[in-house]
Amino acid sequence: MDIDVLGALDVRENGKSVAPTAPKPRQVLALLALHAGRVVPVASLVDELWSDRPPRSARTTLQTYVLQLRELIAAALAEGPGVGGGGEPAGGDGPVPRTAKDVLMTLPGGYLLSADGGSSDVRTFERLAGTGYRAMDAGDFAGASRLLGAALDLWSGTAFADVQKGPQLTMESKRLEESRLCALDQRIEADLRLGRHRELLAELTVLTSRYRTHENLHAQFMLALHRSGRRGEALGVYQQLRTTLVRDLGLEPSPRLHRLQHSILVAAADCAPAPQPVPAEPAQSPRSRRLAQAS
Repeated sequence: MDIDVLGALDVRENGKSVAPTAPKPRQVLALLALHAGRVVPVASLVDELWSDRPPRSARTTLQTYVLQLRELIAAALAEGPGVGGGGEPAGGDGPVPRTAKDVLMTLPGGYLLSADGGSSDVRTFERLAGTGYRAMDAGDFAGASRLLGAALDLWSGTAFADVQKGPQLTMESKRLEESRLCALDQRIEADLRLGRHRELLAELTVLTSRYRTHENLHAQFMLALHRSGRRGEALGVYQQLRTTLVRDLGLEPSPRLHRLQHSILVAAADCAPAPQPVPAEPAQSPRSRRLAQAS
């Protein structure tokens, strides 16, 4: 089974989509897909679907949604060989074909979506990002930029972009977005270490407009502008951030941002042309002074 949630939901068995169009079964599949290979408790699924106001028939209705998902999985299995890596030999005649209940299993306390032999964009993202962080720590900035860039390329939009979100998916979506921002921050840091400041300007212009109070993105934008010889604009980014922080959050920029602003100010002063001396007035003769006073 192949699972994509970093954007629109797409779950495929044998290359065929098994994602329903109805909102609530789609929510169930999204939560199961995110935690593929692990049991999702019934309580978590009920909370996702109905929050703190579940109907009396919540468990029965959930079972109906699971049956609907199994019907879609069974149809997908019927179109292909339907043999998973976990099949067991049957009398020496080869592996046993997988059934929908093998893919979406009922286990004590909850349900488990099996992704044996498939892929998950979340797992791939986490693996690439983790390897990128380790490359960053080792000083391999080129490798970090490449790995983190590959991890970020897996995103096609916000997580679960086309799924109605209850409490569980809302929480998971925020967690994934924070992970994406961390990877983005470190990839930009790696590119700055590689001297790619001019290449980053367009991207950071968009990012600082989208994340108006994100201090580290603004610091990276200031640094990229400063290194590109655009010190005035770098200082303008600081002033805009400070205005937004004070107005929206009642906060001043962090000491780190203030130190960066100060270093840019000092650099700008060091590079400024020396002031021109004011020319002295020409000396006047006594007769000229008397004429000037008389006038």
